[in-house]
Formats: sequence, C-alpha cells, structure tokens
Amino acid sequence: MAPRAGLILIAMLLLAPGDPARAQSDAVKAMAGSGGWEISNADRDKTCTVTFKADPARTGYKLELDPACADVFPFVKEVEGWTLSNDTIRLVDPRGKAVFEFSEVESGMYEAERPGEGLYFLQNASSAPTIRTPDQMAGEWVVMQATKQVCAMTLANTPVPNQENALALRIKPGCEPVVARLNFILWRMDQGELVLASAGGQSWRFEEEDTQTFTWRRVPEGAGEIRMVRN
Repeated sequence: MAPRAGLILIAMLLLAPGDPARAQSDAVKAMAGSGGWEISNADRDKTCTVTFKADPARTGYKLELDPACADVFPFVKEVEGWTLSNDTIRLVDPRGKAVFEFSEVESGMYEAERPGEGLYFLQNASSAPTIRTPDQMAGEWVVMQATKQVCAMTLANTPVPNQENALALRIKPGCEPVVARLNFILWRMDQGELVLASAGGQSWRFEEEDTQTFTWRRVPEGAGEIRMVRN
C-alpha cells in the first residue's frame, strides 16, 4: 500500500463513528452548545450559572461562570476549566484538580458531593425549576377553593421573632372557615415551596403551578382544590 493511501486509511479509521475520541469530541460540543447550566446546593436556595465552552483551556476546556458565582459559592474562584469523561463532568483548577466532580444521576441531571458541605447539583438552566425569593412572593394574595375565593391575605416582608426564615402573614376580614380556623400567622419559602403556618404548628404547603399567572397549588395533590393566586 502506498504511504499516502495508508495515512488516509488511518485517518478514516480515527474518524469512524465508533471512535472514542470522536465520540468524546461530540459530547464536549453538545455540552458547549446546550446553553447555560445551573449549579445549586441541595436546598436550591443558592444557585449559580456556568456556560461550557469547547475551546481548549490550560486544563480541559474553557468555561464562563456568572460573576455572582464567587459570592454564592466562594470556592468556584479556583475553577479554571472543565473535563468530560464517562458521563462525569469535572470542574477543575489550574493544576487539573477537581473542585467539583459531577456524576450523571438521570438524563440531564448531575450530582456532586463536597466533603463537609453536602450535595450539589448541575442541570441545564432551561430545565431547572424556578425558585422564588421571599421578595418576589411578598404582596397581596387570594386563596381559591375550586373557582371560589375563600380568603384574602397579605404576605409581608416583616420577620417573625424567634422563627427562622419566617415572615409575617395577615389575614383580611371576611376569610371563610376553611382558612380562618387555621389562624395562619406566618409564611416562609422552603425548598421552592410556599408554606403558611399557624401558631399551633399547623401548615399548608403550596407548589407553583403556573409561572405566568403566579398560581400556586396546595400539595399533596387533591388537597381540597386549594390554590393561591397573586392579586
């Protein structure tokens, strides 16, 4: 076989669909072309956005971290690049040491554990659930049972003494017994859910049902068809 023909054959074999290097390159390009990704802690009360690049870095490939990341997770200041191997994404420092080592636990969801700090998650920002802040939730609300308004209340921004992360809740006159009998006095956000609580410890939990209309559904499913709607 002529030397040139031999080189062409080798090149074709290297670029064959089953070649690991080609598959690795395609996987890196897919990550780089998938938009922003979100890093969060287990409670998802701290989040940070990272964008993966396919350009070579000193170690692995380049990435872009949102400027706020360093305030949310100070240790990301050490991150300079990223690598991908066997469904494991590593965010690495200039020496190639992993600051995060994310393993895929389900399609599009990765999990990492840092000693003494617990679990962290990585998922595409477009598929990550919206986590509302207390500032976004504060204001006037109505409680609906099916299609009937049964109560109106104010979720205030006033902290409740001796209650961690709790804020004051004010029930308005005319509230029907289905809500009034519980005597809710405070509210808080807990892992993305809205919680109303009474002095006696009774509580209702709500999850966001419609982000456009700010409608929240009481959980578990079927709990009296109770919803809260921003007024």
